[in-house]
Amino acid sequence: MKKAVAAKKSSTKDATGPSPSKLIDGRIKELGDWRGEMLARVRGLIKQADPEVVEEWKWRGVPVWEHDGIICTGETYKEVVKMTFAKGAALDDPAGLFNSSLDGNVRRAIDIREGEKINEKALKALIRAAVELNGSKKKAAKKPVKRSA
Repeated sequence: MKKAVAAKKSSTKDATGPSPSKLIDGRIKELGDWRGEMLARVRGLIKQADPEVVEEWKWRGVPVWEHDGIICTGETYKEVVKMTFAKGAALDDPAGLFNSSLDGNVRRAIDIREGEKINEKALKALIRAAVELNGSKKKAAKKPVKRSA
């Protein structure tokens, strides 16, 4: 007799568990230092730049902000809060915010250290540009293919 094996779906939205937003709230509180304050501040700027942003919790504990795809992540380390933009290499960065992961073909990151100031206007512009890029990729994928006769 064969045993039926149910496939377990991996999801950030476990119906019985806390929402991604609650998990991010918990991370901020758990940090309890400048990193938590900075993560909360960055989160607020992301929401101001894109009120329709969706918060996710991926890769066993990484806050992720999405809109038609990943905009950025908010990782916390001992020395930095790192915002990694999924398609950062394709974004214009006139203010020079990207200061990490500069050698990659796709991603770019911003490492924020304790006591550093954030150029809020430039960061919001970068977030909006990432949302626009994600939206343009989605629209391009939906365009019908023209075929010649």
